[in-house]
Amino acid sequence: MPASLGILVFRKHPLHSNCREPNRVSWGSARWSQIEAELNPRVFISYSWTSPGHQARIRQWAEQMVSDGIDVVLDVWDLKEGNDKFAFMEKMVTDETVTHVLVFSDSQYASKADARKAGVGTESQIISREVYLKVQQSKFIPIVCEFDDSNEPFLPTFLKSRIWIDFSSPEAANENWEQLIRVLYGKPAHQKPALGKAPTFITHDAVIPASPAIAKFAALRQCVLQGKRGVKLYRKDFLGACYDYADALRIRKQPDLANLGQRVLEDCGKLKLVRDHLVDWVLLESEVNLSEEFGDELIAMLEKLLELKSRPQEVTTWNEAWFEAHRVFVYETFLYVIAALIKAGAFNILRLIFNSHYLLPETEVTKLNRFSTFGEFYGYSEALQILAPGGRGLYSPTAELIKRQADRTDLPFADVMQAELLILMMAFISDNIHWYPQTLHYSSRAAFPFFIRAEQRRNFHKLAQITGFESADKLREAVKAGHERLGVAQWHDFWMSHDRSFWQRMNLDALDTIS
Repeated sequence: MPASLGILVFRKHPLHSNCREPNRVSWGSARWSQIEAELNPRVFISYSWTSPGHQARIRQWAEQMVSDGIDVVLDVWDLKEGNDKFAFMEKMVTDETVTHVLVFSDSQYASKADARKAGVGTESQIISREVYLKVQQSKFIPIVCEFDDSNEPFLPTFLKSRIWIDFSSPEAANENWEQLIRVLYGKPAHQKPALGKAPTFITHDAVIPASPAIAKFAALRQCVLQGKRGVKLYRKDFLGACYDYADALRIRKQPDLANLGQRVLEDCGKLKLVRDHLVDWVLLESEVNLSEEFGDELIAMLEKLLELKSRPQEVTTWNEAWFEAHRVFVYETFLYVIAALIKAGAFNILRLIFNSHYLLPETEVTKLNRFSTFGEFYGYSEALQILAPGGRGLYSPTAELIKRQADRTDLPFADVMQAELLILMMAFISDNIHWYPQTLHYSSRAAFPFFIRAEQRRNFHKLAQITGFESADKLREAVKAGHERLGVAQWHDFWMSHDRSFWQRMNLDALDTIS
């Protein structure tokens, strides 16, 4: 046999066929051994007898493959005297039971292959013909054993464009050994995931219409920043456009109840535009115009939100679930308004919001009550359980949606959770107000800067301005009483270890402890 040729053969694995692996119990041991032998990978390897050292490495790799369950047929083991070497080579390359052809290429192999010289040249002609003719190109895998001075792999021309595996050094071979074995067994380290379903925004026609409030806000912003007259009129136009947009999305006819969750999800996505418009307005005027007029306008805006979450007057037959999208919208917007006011340092406005009584819409008024508290801004949607992965229930699907829609860089989701923590504190210290802090399911071990800074006396005064408690001890007493009144110990959806409790998150033990 010429010194330019070497051959390895491996047997086929079941992953390269459609056969089902038989049950070992139902087969005798002799028959099982025969089946296992038939299921192993079968691979042909072409290499050059460049040097005794190179031959020894090929043989060593062959032995290692045998130990990894691959039945290797090596020329020095299996090609006997009297065999036609070229017929053997052609049979190995063209045989359909051979799953892969591995070409171990170094400088001598590449040179002889391109020159069609000696044994490698003949063999490469057979291989290249198959490479160019066969559709299943993944059968032929180059193994690079040497690089040139430009750090380019020595490969025959017909293989230069193919993805190769680096075996150019013992370290490279060790590092890439698993990759090779995975290829032979059809078990890649990274597999393409199964094709999923088209996203709901593709399968449902839920185009979000353009908002007419954008231009009106631009005009209001210019008027406020430049101190022009007529701010009240610009503000009225802007807020009116926001209300009209949100009101047009209120359900007035019986919806498809089978797809109500999808309807709620789509409408919440559309209403996010109004959420952002209103938050932009709050940030603008709270940082520029902290006047009594702004406070009054903010309260009026919040009362209009209560109207938007309620049943339209002209609707006489309805189901409460029809209005879930707007209830979530109002709840989310209220959280953002509080977060915006904290950011702007508008603590007197926050005090006003938490202590005001809000005129209820006509459809919500009872004989005993025409006004309500900030607790009225709370909202929840069970229909949004469609957001639960794999059909598993969420503690709060509403909070999950708010988290997904928290795309503002100026008020990230952490600020929204901090705002809800402040709302919860105010619910604790207020009479007859109930609030379940849905977003805090995602707070984990989060630290909230507004409450941490309140360890300092000058920053505690900001919290005192909101709560009305000048004494940290009095505030602690009121919060503790609120825990008991709201039955926080029974909120089993929250894991209340010491470092995750609402008390700890509010930093109550450390408030006003630094002069």
